[in-house]
Amino acid sequence: MSAITRRAALALPLSIPAITSARAADWRPTQQVRIICPAAAGGTADMMARLLGQHLTNAWGQSAVVENRGGAGGIIGTQEFLRLPADGHAILSGNIGPQGIGYSLYRNYPFTPEMFIPVAGSVRGPNVLVVHPSVPANNVAELVAHLKANPGKLSYGSPGIGQSGHLTSVWFSQLTGTEGIHVPFRGAGPAAIELVAGNIQYMWDNLSSGIEQIRGGRVRALAVSSAERNPQLPDVPALRETMPQLADFEVNTWFGKFYKAGTPTAAVQSLNEQMRILAETDNFKARVAQIGSTSLWGTPEQFTGFVNSEIAKWRGVIQREGLQMDVS
Repeated sequence: MSAITRRAALALPLSIPAITSARAADWRPTQQVRIICPAAAGGTADMMARLLGQHLTNAWGQSAVVENRGGAGGIIGTQEFLRLPADGHAILSGNIGPQGIGYSLYRNYPFTPEMFIPVAGSVRGPNVLVVHPSVPANNVAELVAHLKANPGKLSYGSPGIGQSGHLTSVWFSQLTGTEGIHVPFRGAGPAAIELVAGNIQYMWDNLSSGIEQIRGGRVRALAVSSAERNPQLPDVPALRETMPQLADFEVNTWFGKFYKAGTPTAAVQSLNEQMRILAETDNFKARVAQIGSTSLWGTPEQFTGFVNSEIAKWRGVIQREGLQMDVS
């Protein structure tokens, strides 16, 4: 898998149980499996949870049921998951928000990384920098110049304070020395509507939700946030290609599966193996390509390293911005 390195795997102390030589096939659930999705139905987190649920029901011979527990940026669902036994029968369908950004964003976050075992990534996909057609910028350098010529006059939208789209914009502003007015919305959909209407001038939208607006010519795409170009928009550069100060920029909205700390190693191995099998199916590959994403499957060690690197990256961005919130 790409984007996960040995250096990243050793970056932070978040740990996983030692992997033994026991075969993953040696562990099977003995009752219904609950997949807790801390997001509403219909989004990517829900899609990934349901694809896994269908697969596990067939592979394990026990029903694997998805339960949507959205609210509070993923905190409500994650807390529900942590109340369940660490016996392999409860899986968390986690993502960049509660399992990456939240640890640094909130002063009184109700959990720590050590409470989870990262089992494997599901998918990752970029955000895309889009502007209203009225903005006089056909590339990133022109947008940066326009922002510098009009400091604090252009507005950018996001799906909410502390969400991936918001913090991608914050990091972009930090690296380019630009300033925009942040307008948070209750989700990416409402923000995109206001961008198309011209009430905000730009935003970093998730590619999976913004691609139809781009294809329809209602907004102009200037760059994707991933390290490489995306096959769905091959003519749109990666942001790091565009300006020297952006050479290290990389953001992916990601999703993956977690067990509660203390879950038996055999269960971790078994779930990881089933996620590998699922990731290699034609149906999974087609669904992932459809939303402009790529597989994030890897070993538990690799996924742990990836999660660690994400926690560290967003800690730096949030601390530089001085952004702190309270869990209400």
